[in-house]
Amino acid sequence: MTQPLAPALAATNARLTAPAPAPVLGLHHYAYRAKDAEETRHFYEDILGLPLYHIIQSDHVPSTGEYCPYTHFFFRLSDGSYIAFFDLGDDQAALPSPNTPGWVNHIAFSVGDLVDLANMKTRLQAHGIDVIGITDHHVFKSIYFFDPNGVRLELTVQLASAQDMAKDSTHARARLNEWTARKNEWRAERASDSGVGTATKLTPLHNDRPEIG
Repeated sequence: MTQPLAPALAATNARLTAPAPAPVLGLHHYAYRAKDAEETRHFYEDILGLPLYHIIQSDHVPSTGEYCPYTHFFFRLSDGSYIAFFDLGDDQAALPSPNTPGWVNHIAFSVGDLVDLANMKTRLQAHGIDVIGITDHHVFKSIYFFDPNGVRLELTVQLASAQDMAKDSTHARARLNEWTARKNEWRAERASDSGVGTATKLTPLHNDRPEIG
């Protein structure tokens, strides 16, 4: 009789025999909670120019089966992907993450060129929307603003060529490994600090934006 594999060995065997990753072709949609469907539609369709394209409505969640009436609505981008929202009918927006700075979580949309970017900034401001930028990230330039649901949005223009980005990709893993090593050192230093406050602040080895700060 065949003996069952130990759990750790079985898990390793499952990983080794799992199918290779299927090609991920692109972003289909990213979904957020909306306070109000019409308010959100006005912002994305009338101001940003993204057409309302698809609606799903139900009183039960297909993935979990729980009862929660909703309208799920999608705005289409030019590449065929979508940004989508759920209106749960309670006039509540998603709460900001209490442990994350407001500039961290955001979604970025591409526009064609710097003229389009400047025009969109003017258009947003004409509708009373606060805009940060144009911000120069060297490889791209961007503006930042919030939608009616508190979602931080970015409109960006790529400046670096495909060749430049491909060149950067050849050392991206090495740079991430450097950060991970420094973070592990920082964790150990912080653990030995015991609240005294002598641990140094974690900083990256390379500073791509030395002109700031």
